[in-house]
Amino acid sequence: MADFLQLLMSGAAIGAIYALAALGFTLLWQASGTINFAQGEFVMLPAFAMLFFLTVVGAPLWLAFLLACIVAMIVLGYGFKVVVVDPLLKHGVIPLVIATLGLSIGLKSAVKAGYSAEAQPFPSPFPDGLLSLGTIRVSYADVGTLVLAGLIVIGLQMFLNRTLTGRAMQAVAQNTESAKVLGINVKRMVLYTFLINAVLATVAALLVTPAYLAKFDMGDSIGLKAFYAAIIGGFNQTRGALLGGVLVGVLENLMGAYFSPAYKEGVALMLFLVVIIFRPEGLLGKAEERKV
Repeated sequence: MADFLQLLMSGAAIGAIYALAALGFTLLWQASGTINFAQGEFVMLPAFAMLFFLTVVGAPLWLAFLLACIVAMIVLGYGFKVVVVDPLLKHGVIPLVIATLGLSIGLKSAVKAGYSAEAQPFPSPFPDGLLSLGTIRVSYADVGTLVLAGLIVIGLQMFLNRTLTGRAMQAVAQNTESAKVLGINVKRMVLYTFLINAVLATVAALLVTPAYLAKFDMGDSIGLKAFYAAIIGGFNQTRGALLGGVLVGVLENLMGAYFSPAYKEGVALMLFLVVIIFRPEGLLGKAEERKV
């Protein structure tokens, strides 16, 4: 029983990281109809930015993280919106999907050629060692990841539901034209969404890179599983991203431990297929028309 609970905890921790990246998918889709298939690379780039500030500049981890957040908001938030999304979105979703797929390949190639093709070690923001909870022993990294990801999701939910700006962002997500009539600055609200996505990707990078190492293709698995998690939970519910991510992480862990590690990578795909067949709107999603 103790082993099972340990697997649940560690699986939920990695699932929480998937959830942070999945939140980006959900927010961008709700606010602007953008599907960003370079989301995994949006996690990979802040990891290398933090590594640069750590090794070249000599900054401590907390400062490297803050600097990486600023760079991510400028490049992956504002830059991505202005250079890629704004010119292409008026032509429909398909050109934007193709562009983000190309962006994904380009970013991986650029990091591989410009930095290194070898995996780079990355320090953990949490102390080493295990925490004993009765008969269960879990790492501080797993506990810290769960707590931090949970606080971010709760904080984001409170921001969206209890602040004027958050409600305006939701109005834009539901109906852009009606939001304009109500006097909401649609462009500003959409920009906020892109900036939030950049910060979420940087947090995900901080949490996942110590275990997975900083490498140019680290975003492949994270981006794909985050997309599955967003679909599983429901693209029109931010809470769905958390549920989908945790489900994927926990089931992967259980499959690898009790069946075979060879099946572990297929768990997210199988869960995605089951949900999309029997509940296309996602586990927490709502099949409803957009309205204010």
